[in-house]
Amino acid sequence: MKAYLLLGVASTTLTLAPAHAQDTASPIDTSPATEQGEDLDQENMIIVSGRAQKLYRAGETSSGKLETPPLESSLVITTIAEQLIEDQGARDAQDLYRNISGVSFFSYAGVTARGFRQEEIFYDGLRGDPYAGFSVPQLFNVERVEFLKGPNGMLYGPGAPGGLFNYITKKAQDDVLEGKVKAIAGTEDRWGGSAEINVPLGNGFAARGGLFYEDRGTFRFNAASRTTIADGGVSFDPGPVRVDIQATRYDQELDANRLRGVPVDDDGEFLTDRRWNHNEPSDFLNLKSDVVQMRLEAEPVAGLTLDATARYNTATEVQNYHEPRGLFDSDGDGVIDATIREFRDQIRTQETWSFGANAVWEADLSATVRNRVLFGFDHFLADTFFQGRSLRGTTTDTPGLPNPLSLFDPQYGLSDPATYNQGPFRVTISDTKQTGFYLLDELTIGRLILTGGIRRDDSDADGLVEGETTYRGGLVYRITDEISAFGQYATSFEPQSASSQNPLAGGPFAPTKGDIFEGGIKTALMNGRIQSSLSAYQIRRTNILQSDPRGDVGNDGVDDLVALGEITSKGIEFDIAADVTPDWVLTLAYAYNDTRITGDNGGGGFSNNVGDRFANAPEHQLGFWTRYQFPELGLATALGGDYVSKRVSISGQPVKPYMVFDASLIYETGPFRALVRVDNLFDKTYAASGFIDRTGHFPGAPRSAFLEIGYAF
Repeated sequence: MKAYLLLGVASTTLTLAPAHAQDTASPIDTSPATEQGEDLDQENMIIVSGRAQKLYRAGETSSGKLETPPLESSLVITTIAEQLIEDQGARDAQDLYRNISGVSFFSYAGVTARGFRQEEIFYDGLRGDPYAGFSVPQLFNVERVEFLKGPNGMLYGPGAPGGLFNYITKKAQDDVLEGKVKAIAGTEDRWGGSAEINVPLGNGFAARGGLFYEDRGTFRFNAASRTTIADGGVSFDPGPVRVDIQATRYDQELDANRLRGVPVDDDGEFLTDRRWNHNEPSDFLNLKSDVVQMRLEAEPVAGLTLDATARYNTATEVQNYHEPRGLFDSDGDGVIDATIREFRDQIRTQETWSFGANAVWEADLSATVRNRVLFGFDHFLADTFFQGRSLRGTTTDTPGLPNPLSLFDPQYGLSDPATYNQGPFRVTISDTKQTGFYLLDELTIGRLILTGGIRRDDSDADGLVEGETTYRGGLVYRITDEISAFGQYATSFEPQSASSQNPLAGGPFAPTKGDIFEGGIKTALMNGRIQSSLSAYQIRRTNILQSDPRGDVGNDGVDDLVALGEITSKGIEFDIAADVTPDWVLTLAYAYNDTRITGDNGGGGFSNNVGDRFANAPEHQLGFWTRYQFPELGLATALGGDYVSKRVSISGQPVKPYMVFDASLIYETGPFRALVRVDNLFDKTYAASGFIDRTGHFPGAPRSAFLEIGYAF
């Protein structure tokens, strides 16, 4: 479990910057501490200079379509910068979830965001996630991660109301020759390395390339992974035009790693070892994915900026795994001690095209009035293919069927898929087209900033044509140069899944919809020494499909559905980052969330009842990250803590609260850097999230450690 830094509660965008980075617009450059020589020399360039503003720099982001400083934005965006990713030794998206207040792990690449399950992932503002199906995004070629909170339909089209991830990829730069190599070794047979280089080629041309490989076991029996990423790109930036072309190959081999949870009892206690795995050693999940992307940026005339991006991805994910299908008592002693298993043989492929373009016009209408107008569109094409078959076993060893597996004494290798009496494959092919046009206006009148936007989306999913309009409105008032008050209203929608649109079940159904009311205060006090934010929000999610209480209304053999459900999420988030001393920095964040079922159809659908808390939505989250540095030694130490309160699983089983701690030690001198990380410092046994009763809760990782050594030039 990675030590984490809680960033950006209620839209303060906090990012980690290198010690030698200078920002002439930042108050840090003229602060008393800087005048006293607080910055470190280049010989011992230890990460930060001891200032919260420099360590967690508030900067502009791209996820809001209009790049805007946090104190001037009504959006709620958390940014995790490359330096933070490196400091935490993060390898994949799961290592970063706890850096974002209001976000907690759900499963695989999915999270609970402000009470709702969220799986929306964008790259450079476009759809086209290269990690098809159940693989987790890796971070090697990612410059920063931005999480845009709340319903964002007006900016990005269909999506969950909790928010979305936008991964900003690394691109070639023509102003610096630099490179770095790293090696890593750790517990659980972890080892690997990486190399990157950026080369200016002259006349505005530049090239970069990178190669990453890591082999590691995991704490679950039989599970391991081998990941290779090859990434390269070229850029041409003569001004006022810039062109970036990138190509990336992702290759993951995951042994016995299509992981479910570990079964629990009705008190939320694991029934067996947290290392228990339902998969056989021969099971696997392998992904191969290729991405090509081209981006054009231009400023043809003063005040007008243009950008256009095209992204192509093709990916294949092949899986063989054993799914837990039912717990039972194998010896009749009244104790649940085994599970039935189902073998699944699956192939998923996807081929996607994404296009997006934006035009921004900016003008000063008077000495105190400024206006920015954004017009844009995006278009997404996806061809997906699924081929799968499954075979369920029984409670006894039966030839030709998957054998059951003991919870307490699992015997692997006794069940061979080559001997299974498998049936034919089931094939599903799907084609999706989606186009959106949007208009956004930002008007600044003195200290008041007003924003309003509208978007129209039209889609065709296997012949089902739908259209939806979404809106956004926001306001910011600069109370002083250091304090802003903000508010926003925004809407979102999600088309119903293709499997739910069967006319025999009452379909097609209108999309699920969401909206948000939010308001708060952001500050950057004492020349940025103390950054804080406070916000309160309410999100509603409506038109959720549930089972029709009348069952099969038309006597056509298919149970009917009805769209009547409602979930309401209310929350308060508070964040502060401050200098305790010139060498001691502390961040503290607290998030309260109350997500409850507020409407159903009166007869089923939801696992829980009206008034109950929604699954995997914690009521309280509290986190801290503190670091102290010893400049004369080139050392920095850090300690992080993460508390998540009690939740309920999808099946209504309790998920117990937990608090875990992580620590790191960093040494840096000249071009050399070493990082020692210890995760789950006190080896806490806990559930990171709950799922359903037959598959159990997802266990948190036990204590682990690694050493990473790097050289930069």
